[in-house]
Amino acid sequence: MAWPTLNYSRSQVTKAGQILISDSDRDGLDDWLWAYDVLTNWRACHGYPVNTFQATLRQKLKRIDANALVAQRLKRLPSIRIKLHRNPSMSLARMQDIGGLRAVVGTMRHVRLLHDDYKQSRFTHALVSEYDYIGMPKPSGYRGIHMIYKYRHRVDSRYDGLQIELQIRTKLQHAWATAVETVGTFLQHSLKSSEGPDDWLKFFSLIGSAFAHIEESPLVPGYDRLTKENTFETTAYEANRLGVRDMLVGYSNVVNAIPTGNARGAYYLVELILKGEKKVTVTPFTRDQLAKANEEYSKAEKRASDANDSQVVLVSAGSIDSLRRAYPNYFLDTHDFLKQLSKIEKAIETS
Repeated sequence: MAWPTLNYSRSQVTKAGQILISDSDRDGLDDWLWAYDVLTNWRACHGYPVNTFQATLRQKLKRIDANALVAQRLKRLPSIRIKLHRNPSMSLARMQDIGGLRAVVGTMRHVRLLHDDYKQSRFTHALVSEYDYIGMPKPSGYRGIHMIYKYRHRVDSRYDGLQIELQIRTKLQHAWATAVETVGTFLQHSLKSSEGPDDWLKFFSLIGSAFAHIEESPLVPGYDRLTKENTFETTAYEANRLGVRDMLVGYSNVVNAIPTGNARGAYYLVELILKGEKKVTVTPFTRDQLAKANEEYSKAEKRASDANDSQVVLVSAGSIDSLRRAYPNYFLDTHDFLKQLSKIEKAIETS
């Protein structure tokens, strides 16, 4: 299979990023289309390093947690533009998470074992930064470990310097993140970036701290002085006041035609249609169809941008069933989150 290679210099990639977020009239349609082509090529080139990292990650997980979930993705255009807008000093060429992998493991013990394995391994690629949001949770309630690597190849230097982000989180942390993205999708706010209605932001910070209590981990700032009992009681009260359960169940029910079964592809183009007949479409591509998959990804993003009615992502996660588990927010699947909320409510009743 022929992997995409870089067609543009780093300086051109930086310029393209500036054009994509510019409000200047000087950047006409031709400039924007050029910038979009540069971004598409730049993003696609991260596919090879991501695939290499994914193979290594799976090997490590065989020893640590054979039931772990692994997924990889290339960052969506809207997410890239939002991140560039929020960070004016950041250039597209230096963005750390264009290519990303996620490992969802069973317990905190598995998280630490995998993290230690990467830290202690003799690795060709350079660890340039890491963020332990479990030891120091974000105020939003987000918890997980992020490791940023700069890709290096012993022989082929075409992809050297591309940065790959590895996220490690537990199933409980994953359930929290899924619910945040699902609610944010329908409220049309980036709750995970602490943008949106205060009531919802506070609720997810609060239940993030409740989940930290369950995992006996450091608590979320702002709620770290509450006892476990008080945290659980307040979480249950706020969930009832906001109608969290009814809302999430309702979101799941509006999506129809969700694929099931074990149909397997190397890559999946996932489109979540948010208006009209709300639904999810999944288009599989074989490993030899990567170029076509990236082309269709770009087309779908343009459609979504023009119509403002959908979200699109190109991911790799094995079978469609594992895709649903890796990216449940695209299927509005918050079952695990609601199950944990029920456990919190029952713990209050029995205390």
